Amino acid sequence: MSAIGAVSSCLCLSPGVWLLKPGMQKMSSFGLHTAARCAAKDYYEVLVLGGGAGGIAMSARMKRKVGAANVAVVEPSKTHYYQPLWTLVGGGAKQLAASARPTGSVMPQGVEWIKSQVTALDPDKNHVWLENDIKVSYKYLIIALGISLHYEKIKGLPEGFNHPKIGSNYSAQTVEKTWKALQDFKEGNAIFTFPNTPVKCAGAPQKIMYLSDAYLRKTGRRSKANIMFNTSLGVIFGVKKYADALLEVIKERNLAVNYKRNLTEVRADKQEAVFENLDKPGVTEVYQYEMLHVTPPMGPPAVLINSPVSDESGWVDVDKETLQHKKYPNIFGIGDCTNLPTSKTAAAVAAQSGVLDKTISLVMKNELPVKKYDGYTSCPLVTGYNKVILAEFDYNAQPLETFPIDQSKERATMYHMKADMMPLLYWNALLKGYWGGPAPFRKLMHLGLK
Repeated sequence: MSAIGAVSSCLCLSPGVWLLKPGMQKMSSFGLHTAARCAAKDYYEVLVLGGGAGGIAMSARMKRKVGAANVAVVEPSKTHYYQPLWTLVGGGAKQLAASARPTGSVMPQGVEWIKSQVTALDPDKNHVWLENDIKVSYKYLIIALGISLHYEKIKGLPEGFNHPKIGSNYSAQTVEKTWKALQDFKEGNAIFTFPNTPVKCAGAPQKIMYLSDAYLRKTGRRSKANIMFNTSLGVIFGVKKYADALLEVIKERNLAVNYKRNLTEVRADKQEAVFENLDKPGVTEVYQYEMLHVTPPMGPPAVLINSPVSDESGWVDVDKETLQHKKYPNIFGIGDCTNLPTSKTAAAVAAQSGVLDKTISLVMKNELPVKKYDGYTSCPLVTGYNKVILAEFDYNAQPLETFPIDQSKERATMYHMKADMMPLLYWNALLKGYWGGPAPFRKLMHLGLK
């Protein structure tokens, strides 16, 4: 699956979402757009690479700045996915169809949709190359290419998904197989993995574990299951406050966690998973499984590797506070494809979009950016079919919470926000460029307590 048409796995909102700009409610959910297999023009004032959450949100914002005819989005995917819902799809609580809409329906009205793929960037000449050697030039470039999934880096995948008992919530092609494997579970090991690479939404690999535990308890099979989380990391979660809460959940529900274990091979015909012990390089362990959920290795899109706009690891090299490129002042990055030192989530994209909007406005006026992104990101940690721990934090892995409550506690209200309110926020506010994260509402909430 192309990672470009999908979004990161976590999104956070607050009731402040309903404090929307005047006129937003009048906008149609299905705006008209110009579509072409290749660029209708060879120059745009603002060119956006990628039609995921960041790309669509920024194209909507740029349309209001320079006019729709001066903005184009390069995106090959015909379908736009709201991927945060896939945790619930894999757990049987939502349908896959609810996460998908035609890309054309989310493209801002009048903005040029270039149905192609970027093959090279030439920032020194202010143009990019598309398929079929098509060149498109720009005045300002926004890179929002997302993150790429690499199932093929695990021996035995992706062909292993043709067998039963194995699924992955990270792909539209495999998320329903997770639910099928859970339904078919009889007795044995249920294994959930976390790879030895950056991933989008670091909480998602374990959310499905908690849902599986809840489902097996509900259906009377939990006593026959040995549920384990094999993670390449050395901690359960990167923010101590939420990690402590999760460890309590793990202890209470008798879940096993094996740290520094990286999935290297799947023998789907034998229902065996092979893990490397990262503390003992070269040493492997083989586990028999009755259910296996795979979180694939991930990395920057191929076009960004060894690109002039990227750092040595292939991520777009931007200033962590302004999102402006460190070398090219007319280039900007947003979302999973950047080297911003925060978790890669849709909540982060929302917060980044508000900052980037201000940054570009000032750059267009030949002024220095002043708005600063603090690294805000969020992960609603689903711990059951009606329970969520709402993790919100900043660059320093310190809680940066919206509500004046202890968000490390499991709450049904946060689950309904995740399952029911967030999709509405995503489709009707974030993608239309009206939502820049919960920061303004957070300030109102906490000022009200003083």
